[in-house]
Amino acid sequence: MMLEGKLIKLRAYDSNDNPQKILELINSQEVLLNLRPTIPFPFTFTDEKTFIDSQSALKNEYNFAIETLENKEYIGGCGINNLDFNNSVCAVGIFLGKSFWNQGYGSDAMKTLIHFIFNQIPVNKIKLQVFSFNERAIRSYEKCGFKIEAVLKEELFRNGKYHDDIIMSIFRRDYND
Repeated sequence: MMLEGKLIKLRAYDSNDNPQKILELINSQEVLLNLRPTIPFPFTFTDEKTFIDSQSALKNEYNFAIETLENKEYIGGCGINNLDFNNSVCAVGIFLGKSFWNQGYGSDAMKTLIHFIFNQIPVNKIKLQVFSFNERAIRSYEKCGFKIEAVLKEELFRNGKYHDDIIMSIFRRDYND
């Protein structure tokens, strides 16, 4: 399956994806600090190989590789997590290699993912978490229609300080295709 935006294509990960290339992008210090609330420890080759090999449409989680339309270069990944059909809600996440920031790829990938979710999955609400110091990502999510729903004060410890964890969401009724 491939989903096309204006700048990117979302596609399934497969065994031809190069774990070393993924590691180069995801293990950048700036990417790791923004990615997850755990200790920003680098992923290993085995971690990435296991991740790629574990991808299956039979699970309740859907991860996409992000590549440019222009030259089909792998630039990051995004996914649908915690898909809850009982309550019609899911969570999404995204990462891009640092060299691809501020070029519109992230917003285009997120808009493409949102379009897919609201057109193919009976979900009423899409949510995500972002750290308060990641202002670039917050602006991108707002461009995509997300609004701040909650702020978990001083939830994250990074670089010697406590930071807020922001919950953002977009509802089907507010989605403009």
